[in-house]
Amino acid sequence: MKHLSTGLTDVGIVRKVNQDDYYIDPEGRFFIVADGMGGHAGGEEASHLATQTIQAYLESYWDAAESSEIILEQALLEANQAIIDDQRQHPERGDMGTTVVVLLFRDEQPLCAHIGDSRLYRLRGAKLDQITEDHTWVALAIRTGEISSDQGRVHPWRHVLAQCLGREDLRQIDIQSVQIQPSDRLLLCSDGLTEELSDQVIASQLKSIWVCEKAAAALIHAAKEHGGRDNITVIVLSIDGSG
Repeated sequence: MKHLSTGLTDVGIVRKVNQDDYYIDPEGRFFIVADGMGGHAGGEEASHLATQTIQAYLESYWDAAESSEIILEQALLEANQAIIDDQRQHPERGDMGTTVVVLLFRDEQPLCAHIGDSRLYRLRGAKLDQITEDHTWVALAIRTGEISSDQGRVHPWRHVLAQCLGREDLRQIDIQSVQIQPSDRLLLCSDGLTEELSDQVIASQLKSIWVCEKAAAALIHAAKEHGGRDNITVIVLSIDGSG
């Protein structure tokens, strides 16, 4: 299906440096959002290395015979290794890492891969669905019933990642197909957005503002109005040209 898209990133109100990064393929084949951590230089480097490495790998192997799942997984593994290699060369960045979420339009059904707590959402009509599941301690505790979702939103450990890119012990890359239909809207974002805005507010913005560029700007503005404590990055897509 055809789709329109736009991406925006903002340093937010509190932070001095933007450690987020994103990439939109000019041909609309894939989309990447990464949220770095590990100090100013480390976070910036990790997120940039991730987007750069994934971009290069997908472009190089786009026409390869391997399945999209294999190519997407290998792209993230290459990014993980690139960050580890940089850590070894620059010990001052030894604790850097990054989350990542990637949306790939290579087959009839798009694929999503993610690590960490950067997210993919789908708005269909009035219903907003979170497609990805966060790789955080709090998300796991919610899924197992140890705490409620309301408790999770204010839990002091809500930012503790279970995994991220830049780790020798990377255990799991979640890859899944994404069901889409005309008039769906997709949102890739860093947790600087979801930390400030509830799903209800996000849905309201996406429903009421149909131009992708304006919707992305409105989401970032709303997150800053609610505190803007972290960097904020969004990519908004409208499926089948709506918007």
